[in-house]
Amino acid sequence: MLLKLMNTQNEYSLALARVILGVVFFAHGAQKMFGWFDGSGFSGTISEFVKFGMPVAVALFAIFVEFLGGLSLLFGLLSRLAALAIIVEMIGAVLTIHIHIGFFMNWVGDQKGEGFEYHLIAIALAFLIMVRGAGALSIDYMVSSRNFRRNREGSARYPDLAKAS
Repeated sequence: MLLKLMNTQNEYSLALARVILGVVFFAHGAQKMFGWFDGSGFSGTISEFVKFGMPVAVALFAIFVEFLGGLSLLFGLLSRLAALAIIVEMIGAVLTIHIHIGFFMNWVGDQKGEGFEYHLIAIALAFLIMVRGAGALSIDYMVSSRNFRRNREGSARYPDLAKAS
């Protein structure tokens, strides 16, 4: 099951999507977790979520999905799980907060918050990664290709066993 989860092809387009999404989510997660990049930090983020009427568990989910999910995507380790978690978080963010604001981001500061266009792009990239895997230059690819080679070599050495399976 774990190897199926890590299975991916040596595709650089997937790697590009994964790394870009990973950078964005790691940066947002670092804001929430440590207060880096002018963020609120761990306790500040929890306070903000509670102020919006959300449970602490939702704040913790957002912090860990963005920070650990971003790292997971950057390294390409269990990227499908990270992508699924990001999709869940982004859908939740759209349905609870951003859908009431509208589609567009608040480029000129005349809205009461941000629209959900960013979230849709994040969902699309995460969906691609969830379906196709981490791609080239990932731990997932290194593990899955090594396992594929090992199975193929074993089949070549023992063709009767390969037919039986």
